[in-house]
Amino acid sequence: IKSFILLVGVANAKHFTRCELARTLQAAGMDGYFKRNTASSYNSQTTTRNSDGSTSYGIFQINNRRWCSSDQVPSYNSCRISCSQLLTDDITADIECAKTIANQQSILFWPGWQANCQARELGQYIAGCEL
Repeated sequence: IKSFILLVGVANAKHFTRCELARTLQAAGMDGYFKRNTASSYNSQTTTRNSDGSTSYGIFQINNRRWCSSDQVPSYNSCRISCSQLLTDDITADIECAKTIANQQSILFWPGWQANCQARELGQYIAGCEL
């Protein structure tokens, strides 16, 4: 499945440093999710157009077909948020939605986590970060 990563101009979008994101996620009780963020390159405004016509949004690449609402495709909107909320420098909505996804489907929902993160040591991703 091919997908294209696009960066869209959104007011207040943020490009996190690796350590800044690690600290933010640790403070939210999500330090185990840190490795998953390689798909967004730590950029809160990242969108990825997927081959099925859906789009994934923000730091966690949350999909609009199931988790957030957009005008692009019909959505269950299980996180009860607009996808545009996932594209700002405040990643509180992203974190809450990621927790919803993990509670409903587990971290294994993200295929990239299995390929890049499962059974791998977190230390290499947070090396040099004072957590």
